[in-house]
Amino acid sequence: MSTTALTRSLVTSLVEDAVTAPSMHNAQPWRFVHRTGPGTVELHGDPLRGMPREDPDHRALHLGCGAALFGLRVAAVHRGLRPVVRLLPSPGDPWHLADVRFDGPDDADSDLGVLHDALSQRHTSRFPFTEELIPPEVTDGLRAAALLEGCRLVVPGAWHTDTVMDLVHASELFEAADEAVRAEIAAWTRTGAAGEGPDTEGIPSYAFGPRQYDVSSPVRDFGAPRQVPGRASARFERRPQIALLGTVDDTPEEWLKAGQAMHRVLLQATLDGLATSVMSQPLEWPELRSAARDPGSTAGFVHMLFRLGYGPRGRATPRRPVSEVLAFG
Repeated sequence: MSTTALTRSLVTSLVEDAVTAPSMHNAQPWRFVHRTGPGTVELHGDPLRGMPREDPDHRALHLGCGAALFGLRVAAVHRGLRPVVRLLPSPGDPWHLADVRFDGPDDADSDLGVLHDALSQRHTSRFPFTEELIPPEVTDGLRAAALLEGCRLVVPGAWHTDTVMDLVHASELFEAADEAVRAEIAAWTRTGAAGEGPDTEGIPSYAFGPRQYDVSSPVRDFGAPRQVPGRASARFERRPQIALLGTVDDTPEEWLKAGQAMHRVLLQATLDGLATSVMSQPLEWPELRSAARDPGSTAGFVHMLFRLGYGPRGRATPRRPVSEVLAFG
């Protein structure tokens, strides 16, 4: 059992690590509350940071909060604590997503400490990757990381990869034709133009990556159709190396598990020397999402597409100050 005192400064440092997690459009849809009496940290979702058009069921919001929860677990183990998580502890409050205690058995999440350095190193890369193949032992390790969080990671073969990439490109056409979606994306991107949101959230222009040069890019073009000064064009890899994260069911609890698995996979990939990005575009359209899964897989619902490879890593994107997302009660 851990005897480390859960002071305000310690809780603040835990949350500082937790909020390095990825979230859709870097909306950071989480709130934390430290309950000093029972010594727990509560995780709440913030529906005001949701995407009504792209994420009407709040699945992506749960994924982002699940990723922050996993970061909290990693941070706790790194500091000698033993986190124990209870998902959806308040049936009457769907936005109370998790409670975390720190008095678990000595082996609670004991393997997570090795991932701590990757919290500050993991950044989404929207740059071209090389054609170098990822060794099978590395992808096997990523599969194992997902399994540890109760999820499945599928590394597709050639035909399935082609199918998924066709869905990615189809989602680009859907997006271009939907004014509400384009407006929602614009609300969470930062190009330096007047009237944009705060620079502590959203996708800054330096994280857009280059425009596609000759073929459809495997990453979302956050800069289209606006002009971003100095933004170059580049050729992307011909056949992206991708992986699909899924679960058997499609419930808020499974979404939270998938968010934790998403972050675990991304952190492990970072330690393995891979550059990473996520592709949620086709999963935002119900008519495309169902077609993304491999009909032979036990993962009935796909929650995230990963693009993995060797190439430049992205830069850190901004985060809201902890004082905005952490309360003490």
